[in-house]
Amino acid sequence: MFYSGIDLHKNISWITTIDESGHVIRQVKLPNDPAYILDHFHGLGGNHKAVVESTCNWYWLSDLLLGHDIELVLAHAKYLKAISYAKVKTDKVDSLTLAQLLRMNLIPVAHQISPELRPLRDLMRSRLNFVHKKISCINSIHRLLEKFNLSSQDQSLRILKEMSIPDDLPMPDPYRFQLQCQMSQIELLNGQISDLEQSLHPHLVPNADIQRLLSVPGIGKISAFTVYLEIDGIDRFPDEKQFFSYARLVPGASNSNERIRHKSGNKDGNKYLKVAFTEIAVHAVQYYAEIKHFYHAKLRRSNKAIARTILAKEMARIVFHILKEQTEFKTFKGITLSKTKTLQWPRLTSPCA
Repeated sequence: MFYSGIDLHKNISWITTIDESGHVIRQVKLPNDPAYILDHFHGLGGNHKAVVESTCNWYWLSDLLLGHDIELVLAHAKYLKAISYAKVKTDKVDSLTLAQLLRMNLIPVAHQISPELRPLRDLMRSRLNFVHKKISCINSIHRLLEKFNLSSQDQSLRILKEMSIPDDLPMPDPYRFQLQCQMSQIELLNGQISDLEQSLHPHLVPNADIQRLLSVPGIGKISAFTVYLEIDGIDRFPDEKQFFSYARLVPGASNSNERIRHKSGNKDGNKYLKVAFTEIAVHAVQYYAEIKHFYHAKLRRSNKAIARTILAKEMARIVFHILKEQTEFKTFKGITLSKTKTLQWPRLTSPCA
């Protein structure tokens, strides 16, 4: 067995291949051309196992190597840095370090999303990016109106709802033009967001797991899509605690001797699941009295952020067991809700339909 560490960059890669004894067999700098990469591995013969850090451009390399029966391990960049510190750090040294850690089975492994779900997940992340741009445009409109003391909520809502500038708006022409540009961007983004969602419907709406998620209070079409795609198979989480941690719903800790300190806002895990479950919690409080009662009970003993996160964690617990046990939603904390979700699109009459 040969072990190869790949230090992948935008246009070149350093590859170091070692044998089972740790001796360097070959160390080369290659352009990111599939022919050169494959020639390196095939030229050595034998069985290969490779590792690369989880940077933004690992997709093509994974598809290339797996398509030629070469196992590729994805290394978690943050945790790898913690165990591979070196005074001398070059691309050549990094590739050798990766190979040695792979040989000793010390690579902190990052999850590789399923190739079939990868484009759908990235499309959902693009949607969130479009939504952020739309919100930025809306905020810019508010700031522009404030310059002329036109920041009343009614005025802003009227302009944004009608997407037109009133003739009597006391504003010089250059600012009116700026306002029109912002509104045009909002209209463009609305159309792109709608088209993006439409493209996902045939792939995700008929999915049985999506239909099960839609039975959960507070989960709509977009949050169901996000949760399903970001989880990428609930079986990779052995228990709910690991799932909570991955969804950023539990605090970190910084304990030393007699000092005990919780670290909120932990950035380890999946930020998209954190956003999704927080929104699910907010919607559940709005529409379900029993969940609202639970939230306010937590709110009396903590602040809004903590109470919301506790509820988001409970919603994640429900999602975890529904996907694990392949069932639909029944109760919240053992309580049957007084309000149930109607069977209308995107919900189908049967989860397997």
